[in-house]
Amino acid sequence: MGRRLFGCFGKGSSSSSSGNEVDGNGKTNDTVVEEAAPECPIMVELFSSQGCATSPAAELLLSRLGRGDFQLDAPVIVLAYHVDYWDYMGWKDPYGSSQWTVRQKAYVETLNLDTMFTPQVVVQGRAQCVPNDEDVLLSTIATAPRFPAPSFQVYISSSLSLYLTCTLYINAKKLIEKQADIQRPTSETLQVTITGALRFKVEDNGVRVMVALYENGLVNDCSAGENKGKVLSNDFVVRKFEKLCNVEDTSAKKTISGTVTFSLWDNFNHNKCAIAVFAENSSHQIFGSQKFQLPDDI
Repeated sequence: MGRRLFGCFGKGSSSSSSGNEVDGNGKTNDTVVEEAAPECPIMVELFSSQGCATSPAAELLLSRLGRGDFQLDAPVIVLAYHVDYWDYMGWKDPYGSSQWTVRQKAYVETLNLDTMFTPQVVVQGRAQCVPNDEDVLLSTIATAPRFPAPSFQVYISSSLSLYLTCTLYINAKKLIEKQADIQRPTSETLQVTITGALRFKVEDNGVRVMVALYENGLVNDCSAGENKGKVLSNDFVVRKFEKLCNVEDTSAKKTISGTVTFSLWDNFNHNKCAIAVFAENSSHQIFGSQKFQLPDDI
């Protein structure tokens, strides 16, 4: 791809949105016994690259956001996709993938943008901004539509067997029990089975349920390119990404289920990884999301 298609943005860029107005009703007060359950999580997707000079600052800001350093009225789920179109500049991003570049290109088309660039944040698949200005980022998040988190049960398979149970409550009334039956079929794979309700009505156009396996605490010494000599820190980096299922013409309460299998990378560390699940339409607009930590004993 020619360089004219891309940009590496510093300060001074503004935010924009897709122009589709979405009703944010349907907020709930769900909690889980051992930890607070998100009410209506907001999906924040970062497109970044270790080969872009202005991406490290954005990565640090999104790390703070994902850690909960800001006072927000809703929880956020951060996913960082490292694109590959800056690799020719001298430093090949070890987490870069053309798969993430394709996803960003789809947003460029949906949001009627002129070009792809890094760093870029897309919120709920509907609005975007350049995340080098804290106020602009927080404003974009604050105005995003809200959707209730899906009420999913998660079964994670690994080489270790473990059975977990927790109880989901709404307004102190027991609603559903979540169970995680954990077995590892091989040391090179992680299998995730998800069952539950999306908690919103799906029309004929349908949605797809996606599952991302992401990693925190990644540190690299950059020896070439625009960030030569810097130590780069990255969190919420998407390492694996699979479609769980397609859903069409379904009620909010209907149970759906599916299984994805992730091939694991060298030095996989479950303590640094987590899973995000979300429903999106063909334009990548997000209609509900949820995240799960991997168990300590996996």
